Amino acid sequence: MAFMHAASSECLRSELDLWIIPPTQTALESTHWVPYKPLTTLDSSNTVEFSIPGVGHEYIDPAHTLLYVKAKIVKADGTDIVANDQNDAAPVNYALHALWSQVDVSLNQKVISHSSMTYAYRAYIESLMNYDASAKKSHMTQRMWYEDTPGHFDSLDGRENLGLAWRRSRTSNSRQFELMGPLHIDFFNQDHFLLNNVEMRIKLIRNRDAFTLMSTAGTERIKLLDATLYIRKVAISPSVMLGHAQALEKSPAKYPVNRVDIKTVTITQGLRDKNLDNLFMNQLPQRIIIGFVDNRAFNGDYARNGFNFQHFNINYLSLMVDGHPVPSQPLTPDFGNGLYMESYNTLFCGTGIHWKDEGNNISYSDYPGGNTLFCFDLSPDLSASEPHWNLQKQGTLRLELKFSAPLAQPINCIVYAEFQNLIEIDKHRNVVVDYNV
Repeated sequence: MAFMHAASSECLRSELDLWIIPPTQTALESTHWVPYKPLTTLDSSNTVEFSIPGVGHEYIDPAHTLLYVKAKIVKADGTDIVANDQNDAAPVNYALHALWSQVDVSLNQKVISHSSMTYAYRAYIESLMNYDASAKKSHMTQRMWYEDTPGHFDSLDGRENLGLAWRRSRTSNSRQFELMGPLHIDFFNQDHFLLNNVEMRIKLIRNRDAFTLMSTAGTERIKLLDATLYIRKVAISPSVMLGHAQALEKSPAKYPVNRVDIKTVTITQGLRDKNLDNLFMNQLPQRIIIGFVDNRAFNGDYARNGFNFQHFNINYLSLMVDGHPVPSQPLTPDFGNGLYMESYNTLFCGTGIHWKDEGNNISYSDYPGGNTLFCFDLSPDLSASEPHWNLQKQGTLRLELKFSAPLAQPINCIVYAEFQNLIEIDKHRNVVVDYNV
């Protein structure tokens, strides 16, 4: 005999809904990508700036913005490298984004981005944490993502560092190479369309060649040959535009963004412990990612990889959020003896992929060889990767660090933080943000 639970209700399988058809989208009439060229020549300055006017009735889709770059590696005097030079120069990983130290975005002359000169680190950390092997081996190669071999990030020997060998094969002897991909920008990481009559400006500031390139000679530079910004514009139905105009009379358009801020702190040579007080004050972040790089690589050194996140024999890490430890027990890895499971586990429980059929292509053995990052989800329901918001809290963030041996050289502590914020645009196209720029 079959029974149905008293608290359960009857349902019908979708295979039996024979009179249901999919809904029809009528709000978007058409779409197309518009290429924009820089305002000045690529050789005239160290910046590349684009202006996208907002005139007309079309909206802009920021999430589908693409940057295209054509470049080549040349000698210090600008001449091409030839085979007889036996030059070993090659870009670091993720070359499309390693090219830039900062990307500034403004809407109607209102700057909405932070100027921390660490854009390359933001792009690299986000891609390292959020993409699995299938993505890194396919569409991310457009951005020249070829992962360095763990333990050999600083090696110029292609037999040891396979990622560098792949990048060198695309760029050796001043061969022209192309790069294309999205920009790692707060406003571009949300799916709301930008209203018409809002001018958008994007200014990309070049990184040091000593950071972007690795080589033995240490004199090469990257010469930009072409740059194009592809903007997706969308034609909206008149009825929707009329509805938006009426709604703007009552309230501004709202753009929730996952704002990223990066702080860097130099830890001097010879120290065995360091306390970093007041890393972030006032608004507390939803997520924190912590890593350490050699200070020379951070400042630009042809012989060192700026994306080589080393452990430097750290054996104690405690994150204090408003006086409360996160997690409740400090992390105490022992990298010398291969004991760092709790630290490695933060790559998953701190990024929203814990127990999911997803990953980041960082194995346990790869973790100490240049991928040593510590991730913490600070939201009350572990939802830093979810679309909903949490209560915004004010407070301070403190980081306590200890190393098993005195630091042999100065290092930089890089702290990546995510915040939940809001951008508003009113009927007069005035732009307001609820955070300090």
